Amino acid sequence: MSLLVVKDLGKSFGGLAAVDDVSFSIQPGELLAMIGPNGAGKTTTFNMINGQLRADRGSVVLSGQELLGKAPREIWRFGVGRTFQIAETFASLTAIENVQMALLSHHRRLLSFLKPARDFALDRAGALLEQVGMSEQADCACSALAYGDVKRIELAMALANEPKLLLMDEPTAGMAPEERHALMALTKRLVVEQSIAVLFTEHSMDVVFAFADRVIVLARGRLIARGTPAQVRSDPLVQEVYFGSGTTFSGGEHD
Repeated sequence: MSLLVVKDLGKSFGGLAAVDDVSFSIQPGELLAMIGPNGAGKTTTFNMINGQLRADRGSVVLSGQELLGKAPREIWRFGVGRTFQIAETFASLTAIENVQMALLSHHRRLLSFLKPARDFALDRAGALLEQVGMSEQADCACSALAYGDVKRIELAMALANEPKLLLMDEPTAGMAPEERHALMALTKRLVVEQSIAVLFTEHSMDVVFAFADRVIVLARGRLIARGTPAQVRSDPLVQEVYFGSGTTFSGGEHD
């Protein structure tokens, strides 16, 4: 049974259809990659699912609950986590404090001055950092960490919400090839272990073909292909949209 069902999703800006009747679904424990050239409608689709942008039409159903029309905070409460192309952490806070902030939101806790936030859920925050391989950097400020490590902290913050669905917008942007594969291997392991569904956008085709269970392809707001990575990789229309007729995917990074 599908965890997320997106049906006939549409959004126009003036006379331009940014997203035009896009439909797909995701199963628990599955990584679905959404790819396409710049301007394909990927970010617009993400923002409608996450409530940051109002859809003109369609539906987005998570575990039987319609998400369209809900605010991002409400959608977070329904179990949707998100990471961003540019990592969203508090640079001046330590790694464990960042995760504690996410846990405070998850538990809807407003703490008084008599119970400082630094004492909240330390064990759980530490366990989340251990899951993403960041235990040793727990007391380091995010501003002092390598970008790949900050991405891992952002993932731990998303997991603090105990998400059913995780939206990852360009999760490996700005990372070296080795870091990209390490982060996505970690993500895939956690997703399978916790039966989380993941929708991610990605320009690095090596990441898509190595880690996605299925791939959907957008071009000019429309869904033009779907299938396994191998099926999409060999699709003539996808090859033409990305690189022009007669060119095949090389598996590297393409913008």
